[in-house]
Amino acid sequence: MYILISNVGSTSLKFKLYRMPEEEVLCEAKIEKIGSQDGIYHYKNDINGRTHGEDSTPLDTYAVGINKFLSDLCDKELGVIASVAEVQAIGFKTVISKGFNGTVLLTDEVMAGMKEYLFIAPVHNAAYISAIEQFRGILPDTPMVGVFETSFHRTIPLRNRLYPLPYEWYEKYGLAKNGYHGASFTYVSQEARRDGDFRRIIGCHLGGSSSICAILDGKSFDSSFGFSLQTGLPHANRCGDADPYVVPFLEDQGMSFEEIREGLDKKGGLLGISGVSNDLREIEEAAGAGNERAQLAIDVFVNDIVRYIGSFFAEMGGMDKLVFTGGIGENSSLIRRMVCDSIKHLGVELDSEQNDKVRGNGFISTSSSPVKVQVIAANEELGIARETYGCLQG
Repeated sequence: MYILISNVGSTSLKFKLYRMPEEEVLCEAKIEKIGSQDGIYHYKNDINGRTHGEDSTPLDTYAVGINKFLSDLCDKELGVIASVAEVQAIGFKTVISKGFNGTVLLTDEVMAGMKEYLFIAPVHNAAYISAIEQFRGILPDTPMVGVFETSFHRTIPLRNRLYPLPYEWYEKYGLAKNGYHGASFTYVSQEARRDGDFRRIIGCHLGGSSSICAILDGKSFDSSFGFSLQTGLPHANRCGDADPYVVPFLEDQGMSFEEIREGLDKKGGLLGISGVSNDLREIEEAAGAGNERAQLAIDVFVNDIVRYIGSFFAEMGGMDKLVFTGGIGENSSLIRRMVCDSIKHLGVELDSEQNDKVRGNGFISTSSSPVKVQVIAANEELGIARETYGCLQG
């Protein structure tokens, strides 16, 4: 069975075509900086090694990226199938839908639930709805499966999920911590426990969207994400944690709700503080050249990561392993070093030489470090492929 996995991030797209149940990757693509005129597109045929790359190309919308990938997928030289009709199912790392968790077929009812929760996840749900509807138009008879990001966090104890709000709001509206990045932390939990009995793991998924997860005995125990994706750490464009009374205050100052929302959703986060970019690579470069606001954005980002690690350390009664994943977590030795240097008192001893070398996978703590520090390359797609295959097998 050919199963195509579509992983839609807030500023990125990833595709992998699997032959299941063998879990063989036939081809893959990674698209970054969507919404810019300086996008990055890379495609690889994993059978013959042929590649197609464009390091600076206009990628105005997700649709442009999808069409680029499908063109290469069926190309005579680059492709691995003759027609998109050979794809027997498409799995998506979906975010949130009213009334649905876990792995489900993307029926009209599920899609309606995603649209109803657009307010909670405006960027992500809008992108997924757009991608799913485009695939539905191309392959109307192909089963499409959603693996929802909230499912991994259903194990968070209510004491860690509940807000100090009127309890009837929780009963009536479900106002409580949802947690996201479930596919990523499911994979991190599995991989991080392969080489030892690590009961208390803190995972740092750092990228265009970032979060910290406390993992106890392989299950989610707490998350920096709250009810919506506008919470927790500073994200590329989204503010993360902020005082809710900022909204009525700014309305009193004459700003409209839409202007405030744009500041929280699109003009906040790393972009809002740095004034340079929403891409940490460009922010690091600017900071290195002496830009004080760029350095401030890095400092705020690291400080919030450290704050959540310390909180979860206290909640779990310690930490056996710290894991970095996601685009920033896998590739920014600077952020990893700053974080680890700030939590030496928690038992973290960084191997600076290893930290500078590792990109993707590897240990970056010293051999004597009480807390092991590991970088794990995100592989959400494999988990989604397994879930999608299992769903179709009943």
